[in-house]
Amino acid sequence: MHDLIPLTIAVILLISVGAQWLAWWLGLPAILPLLAVGIIVGPVTGWLNPDHLFGDLLFPMVSLGVAVILFEGALTLRFKEIRGRVRVVRNLVSFGALINWLLIALATRLCMDLPWSLALLFGALVTVTGPTVVAPLLRSVRPQHEIASILRWEGILIDPIGALLAVLVFEFTISEQAQIQNTLLLFGTTVVAGALLGLAGAWLLTNLICRQLLPEYLHRIASLALVLGVFAFSNTLAEESGLLAVTVMGMRLANTRNLNIEDILNFKETLTLLLISILFIVLAARLDPHAFAGMGWGALGVMLTILFVARPAAVWLAAIGSKLTWQQKVALAWIAPRGIVAAAVSALFALQLERLGYADARTLAALTFLVILVTVILQSLTAKAVVKKLRLAAPPPRGVLVMGATRVGYAIAKALYEREIPVILADPVWQSLRSARMAGIPVYHGNVLSEHADTYLDLNGIGKLLAMSLWMERNTLAGLYFRPLFGADQIYTLRLDEERDSINRNRVIASYRTARLFGEQVTFARLQDRLDQGHAIRATPLTANFDFAAFSNKWGEQAIPLFALDPKGVLRVFSTRETLQPGAGWTLISLLPPTEAKNSGTA
Repeated sequence: MHDLIPLTIAVILLISVGAQWLAWWLGLPAILPLLAVGIIVGPVTGWLNPDHLFGDLLFPMVSLGVAVILFEGALTLRFKEIRGRVRVVRNLVSFGALINWLLIALATRLCMDLPWSLALLFGALVTVTGPTVVAPLLRSVRPQHEIASILRWEGILIDPIGALLAVLVFEFTISEQAQIQNTLLLFGTTVVAGALLGLAGAWLLTNLICRQLLPEYLHRIASLALVLGVFAFSNTLAEESGLLAVTVMGMRLANTRNLNIEDILNFKETLTLLLISILFIVLAARLDPHAFAGMGWGALGVMLTILFVARPAAVWLAAIGSKLTWQQKVALAWIAPRGIVAAAVSALFALQLERLGYADARTLAALTFLVILVTVILQSLTAKAVVKKLRLAAPPPRGVLVMGATRVGYAIAKALYEREIPVILADPVWQSLRSARMAGIPVYHGNVLSEHADTYLDLNGIGKLLAMSLWMERNTLAGLYFRPLFGADQIYTLRLDEERDSINRNRVIASYRTARLFGEQVTFARLQDRLDQGHAIRATPLTANFDFAAFSNKWGEQAIPLFALDPKGVLRVFSTRETLQPGAGWTLISLLPPTEAKNSGTA
């Protein structure tokens, strides 16, 4: 048996990666194939029994995994982002969450006959709409920008807030085991210990980083070690206070001035992705089919309350005083899939409650997983139709994602921005984005292929990718990644000089290739040289008297045509994919010599 343990763990890892790949390939939220795989290898086939496989290590393993997940979520909660968001978002993540919690708890108590403590805990768990589920759904549905922005930011901000609420309710539930006069004392001790240790951990890590007491290559591993240390030490001082401690620690770090946590956040995102994949399979494998069967009609009552009472009530109250139409309110009320935090935290709490002798602990986990499955599947299948019926679908995207904030990338982004084309300039180096930020051009600081970008990069209204970074591999990967979202015909890559290898040593294989931006002969170096010589990007209106042929005759090879705007304002790209022949009424955007550029508007 012991010989099979390493093999079983290795297979779980392989299956988890396979499930994530399947989700990417099918365009589904990762939670669905992960849950499906877990149920198949667990209750259905009996191949995986986590309790037998991990024994006494199951609870500590899940606890540490959830601690890292909650810490990573808390790292994204910046208070200024709540203040800066529209009133509806602030309301949804504050008293909207409170209304959701209380209505769901009441329905659970009445329909499922669970104790008040477990009903309140369940209500807290399912207030969370996870960004890992919402973000892919929004990319598929493409609602109006205002709706997409509200849903996206609600998912990001409610994640740590909902988790913190669930942790506090759980601490109070655990405290109820003591005599009634000690309940509030135990609860208060737990909250104070968790909060103080979380703040202490954040202070220590901040000082280690800001005073350069740690080399940069140790930032990631030191932060992980400190998070796990704070979690374990907090639980030792006050039982079950560790989750609160790591949540407070993450929130404090996220809101510390002059502290760059992007490197730590990127590392935690990668680690969280792995932990989530493993935990979902392991926790789904523990689900008891009898717990589902024993729910009866009460579970239906809870589901109907969540879908048609609690969420709509929270949205309508949160929207008081806003300019949202009733159609927008309906869309917001319908699109609220539950996600990873709810599943992971509920399973952990169920494990702890089982150990403490709560008879309905498994029902809590099963009911939470049922809510996740129903909301994700139902809303994934119907959200697009609902948005279309309400006439809230976004118009065809006109915008451009420019990848690579080099001088060339900045010049291109600035030219498009000045022509009122929606544009985002993305680069992982903060200083490279300085000029764009000063010019008011929307920017994204980070790798567009990262988990962070998957959550935070708002692509609403964006329909084209111009891959212009200095790394051929990154351009190729970006083309592959955004192909399902934008379509293969909307992906363009600027040629680098090393790709002009006569024996194709650096040439990307045909199946991975995209259209060459601005033509086969235009390279990054050529554009850079022209800009160094004083050339500038200029917009030229074409008329019947001065058409594209006249423009070409006048400038010849001195000009490099880049884009063209048709009479309807649709952006067309000069590339190897198609030969453009702009006519009268079009506007030509091209790179022109300095003399001509000085005589007119330039970019």
